[in-house]
Amino acid sequence: MLHDAYYRQLERQERLLNRRNQPTDFYNGIYTRWEHPVLTREHIPLAWRYDLDPKRNPYFMERLGVNAVMNSGAIELDGKFYLVARIEGNDRKSFFGVAESESPVDGFRFWERPVELPDTCPEETNVYDMRLTRHEDGWIYGVFCSESKDQKNPDLSAAVAAAGIIRTRDLKTWERLPNLTTLRSPQQRNVDLLPEFVDGKYAFFTRPMDDFIETGSGGGIGFGLCDDITHPVIDEEIITSPRRYHTITEAKNGEGAPPIKTRRGWLHIAHGVRNTAAGLRYVIYAYVTDLKEPWKVIAEPSGYLIAPLGWERVGDVSNVVFTNGAIARDNGELYIYYAASDTRMHVASTTVDRLLDYAFHTPSDPLRSRDCVAQRCALIERNLAYLNGLGR
Repeated sequence: MLHDAYYRQLERQERLLNRRNQPTDFYNGIYTRWEHPVLTREHIPLAWRYDLDPKRNPYFMERLGVNAVMNSGAIELDGKFYLVARIEGNDRKSFFGVAESESPVDGFRFWERPVELPDTCPEETNVYDMRLTRHEDGWIYGVFCSESKDQKNPDLSAAVAAAGIIRTRDLKTWERLPNLTTLRSPQQRNVDLLPEFVDGKYAFFTRPMDDFIETGSGGGIGFGLCDDITHPVIDEEIITSPRRYHTITEAKNGEGAPPIKTRRGWLHIAHGVRNTAAGLRYVIYAYVTDLKEPWKVIAEPSGYLIAPLGWERVGDVSNVVFTNGAIARDNGELYIYYAASDTRMHVASTTVDRLLDYAFHTPSDPLRSRDCVAQRCALIERNLAYLNGLGR
């Protein structure tokens, strides 16, 4: 006989899972924010958290709690939407779980069991932030952060980050490949795999780092090629979207969702970080690179695309939005899945055409306050001339 508390919690969870999402009244013409998170810790199946046997758990206590659900890879398969979420337990260790829905904005339910990665790295302590790429070679690749203790540093917080790689055809059976090796960068995080070959090679967007937290000499988002993804080695990284002083990418930046192929170029949805008196502030920004030479930036609008708003700023790591998953549908719709404050998953919707218009027609950052004022005054003068022409 199940505990009475089980039925109460199950009923509460079903109300959450069946709740319909709706657009907010937020408006900037670029995208729509949706009211409710698409995934939270309350979406986690009860059987993942509680021992359901009253003899073993007479008080119906959580035995394996979940702290947060965040940073989801995203993919559409056969008309259904899938989020491969980072799930952080109360013990700080993260793992992956697949949530499925027939809608891109609500109704996500986790599968019966979390993802069990092949255990090929004995030194690996933590895994998180999987990007999903459906590659032209026929595989779906997951590229994620593989974190291990830095054995050369006695500081217990010192870690080593590498880009782990797995592949699948159905999100159920996963093959683990060796971690990515970048000969000129000692650590890697936030690595994306381009969905197409470049000169017959696998193309990665990287984030060169000198250590686990600080990018050090790493100049921004890199680009590199490898011959064989089953032995992934990148000899050279070219910086594409660089870090710049007094911008949203001042402290560091990295790829978010894998680049989206459009008629005008590869559309990138990335994250930028700057330091503030209240700590690091993460925002999401966009840029476009050339289709044939994907390391060359051809459009880079000024400032952020998405920043924490309202209660999105509250959570385990406040004042943060972060994305590593987006779905561009065949009908042109685009859904950006982003985590708020390392706690819960939200969604913003737009279209590919709308985001391309934003990328190509929003002025780039002139990098100086004086020039920013001139840029804004030029916009005002054009608007005044237009309104006068209308007789207003």
